[in-house]
Parts: sequence; C-alpha cells; structure tokens
Amino acid sequence: MNVCRTRHRSSHASWLPFCYILWSVASCVAGAFTAGTNNSPFVSAAWYTGWHYNDVPLANVSWSKYTHMSYAFATTIPNAPFVALDPSDSPKLTQFVAQAHQNGVKATLAIGGWTSSRWFSYGVGSATNRTQFATAVAQLISTYKLDGIDFEQVSLPLWEFPTSAGIGCNAFSPNDTNNYLAFLRELRQSSSGSNAIISLAVSTKPFNDSSGQAADLSEFSKVIDFIEIMDYDIKSSLSVGAGPSSPLNDTCAPSGARFGSAVSAVEAWVGAGIPADQIVLGVPGYGRSFAVTPSDAFLDAGAKTLASYPQYNPKLQKAGDKWDGGWGVDVCGNVQGPGGTYNYWSLIDEGILDQNGTVRGGISYRYDNCSQTPFAYDPKAQLLISFENPTSLKAKGQFIKTSGLKGFAMWEAGSDYHDVLLDAMSMCGTDPVLAS
Repeated sequence: MNVCRTRHRSSHASWLPFCYILWSVASCVAGAFTAGTNNSPFVSAAWYTGWHYNDVPLANVSWSKYTHMSYAFATTIPNAPFVALDPSDSPKLTQFVAQAHQNGVKATLAIGGWTSSRWFSYGVGSATNRTQFATAVAQLISTYKLDGIDFEQVSLPLWEFPTSAGIGCNAFSPNDTNNYLAFLRELRQSSSGSNAIISLAVSTKPFNDSSGQAADLSEFSKVIDFIEIMDYDIKSSLSVGAGPSSPLNDTCAPSGARFGSAVSAVEAWVGAGIPADQIVLGVPGYGRSFAVTPSDAFLDAGAKTLASYPQYNPKLQKAGDKWDGGWGVDVCGNVQGPGGTYNYWSLIDEGILDQNGTVRGGISYRYDNCSQTPFAYDPKAQLLISFENPTSLKAKGQFIKTSGLKGFAMWEAGSDYHDVLLDAMSMCGTDPVLAS
C-alpha cells in the first residue's frame, strides 16, 4: 500500500504517528466503514496540493484510506467568470481525478485558499455575477469530471467568515452571507451542480449576517453536503503566551487564550443551524512553532517541566521545514515573515521526534490535557512546537464519534509519510483509538 511521500525515505519516518492516527480515526470511529468504497456516509478526506505534485506523486497517495480528496486550488478572479485554474494545474487535476476514480474516491476541486479568495465577494455580489460564477463552476465540474466542489480557505480570518477582509485585501461586503447562499442555491440548481458534492471549509466561528451578528445558517444546510471546520492555525496571544494551534477544547484555557477549538466550533456551528452530521472536523498534518527562550519555556530551574503558555517572541520566528512557504511579499503587497510550520515528516528530519513518534533525547515534552495538545521544546534552537500525536488525535476521534460528526479531513495529504498505515491497521485492532 502506498503513502503520500517517497523522497528521503529514511528521514521521513514521521508517517508513523499520523498514519496511525489517520487509519485509527477512519477505521475505529466509523466502525464498519471501508475507505475507498463509499459504502458509508462517514467522510475520510484530505486536501491534495498541486504545488507539492512533484514531492507527492499521485500514485503514492494512500487512496484506499479515503472517501474524498480535494485538489487545491482554483483561484478567484475579479471579473467574469470569477474563477480560474492555473494552466499548470489543468493536467495535474485531470490526473488527480482519474487516479481518485480508479480507487473509488470522490474527487473535488477546492476553490479559494488563503491567497486565492480575494474576489469571492465579487463573484457572489450580484445576480449577474452569481450566474456567471455558478456557470463557470458547473463547467469545471463537467470538464474535469469532478464529483464536487470545496469552497475553501486555510487560515483565519476567512472569506467564509463573510464581512471579514481575510488576508487583508480580500473584497468583502456586509451582504456576503446572503449572497453566498444565493450563489450556492444557483449552483445547486445547475445541471452539473444538482448532484455534485458541495462542501465549505470554514472557520471555527460561523458566518455573520449583514448587521454583524451571528447569522441563522440553517438554509445553508439544505444546499450543501457538509462543512469542514478548520480547527487549525488557531492563533496565540502575546499577552497570554504560546498556545495550541489545533485545540480540541479551550474552555479550560486562560480567558485571554480562548480563540476557538473543535468543541466550541462544533457547538457554534450546530447552534447556527448546521446539523452535526453535516460537520467534518479538519485536522492538521503539521505543527506550528514559537521562538521561546529556555527561561520562559521551563517552570523550574532544572529545566525539567515545560510551562504552559510561555512567552514567545514573534520577531524571532524562524522558518519551519522546507515546505514552510508564503513568506515574503504577499498578494496584498505586505511583507510576511516565516510561518514556522513543520509537517510531520519534518519533525523527524529536524530531530524533534524519532521514528516511533517519541521525542528524541534533549527535547522536552508536555501534553496539555485541556486542549489535548502535545508540545515539544528544543532548548538549543529555542523552539517550541505545538503539534499532533496519536494521543491527541485519539481524543479528536472520540469527539467525532460522540458528537455524531460526519468525519474528518486532513490538511494536507502530503504531510504524512510512507507505508506505516499498513502497520497502523494492526495497531487499530490491538490498541484501537475507539471501540467500534
């Protein structure tokens, strides 16, 4: 069985912890579910990024472990037809869809993304624009034989949190939420959209209405298949300290550090009118780092116990692994520093974790029971990393099951490594994340 990455095999053994997680969640949460057959309503999904096409060959994706896969991204543009696919992505998308269908996996195209959502508001802003936009999206579905469309963002704040400027130069309008719903209805009524999967990748906070108050989103549930709550890239506060980037729960966090979590997000979206069985929980295949001095990192002079929410210095933020892009001048013309992200395979490369997912010698470890988040600290690099491991994903898997959610989606398919999913299947039987 193939898994998403083949390069530098010996150094990327960090597939073990996350592939264990991925298969455990898919198999143990869903019980009798078998990915790749679509015999179950449970969603086991990931995003496949076109810019990592050479690093992550399509033939190496673990298709049998998924029900759905989204190709990222098509981009929004300011004029009709309001959506475009980069010419370099066209042959990749064709191959992506063919490979997915050969493996019984639903293939969708993600439109948007953090840097490519600038003109969503234009595309849905008038009846004429909505028709042109919906027609173009329907044509993409037909041309590429897609099973659906994922309207997508990857960081906070979001266009899918209408009335927000997103990256900083996104067009937005107080009427975005109503316009968005009207657009989705029109897309659903088109010949290509009538039976298509329509999903929305969303923030931990539901959309606002035109007055800036929480909107009633129950009508959205009638035209979409599901939402994917992106419980990652949750910010930290300098006034409180470095916290979890993908918390399961934040109700027991310091009052100034409650920026969203899986628990609060699901509660909010259900309260806004989206049923739990139309909610997929987004989980990250990467961690985020902070520049933290040893004096702030540890509670004791003996440097044995890591502090919770230590002070960090964003001015000293270092680049993460070799996939840590997006810094430099952004699409808005603003200079952005490094993100400090580390994919799971890079935690092995950087000497943070060993091949079993355990921290290496010289690295300190703390598990935050409130947020269900592991932290690793490298005192030499003065680097604190919030990431995921089998324990934290076990908790998220349990939450998916007990909350009656539709499944999970991982950003991104190439974050993990190699064939250890085969081993993880046996692990699931002997040490299951969840009792089926």
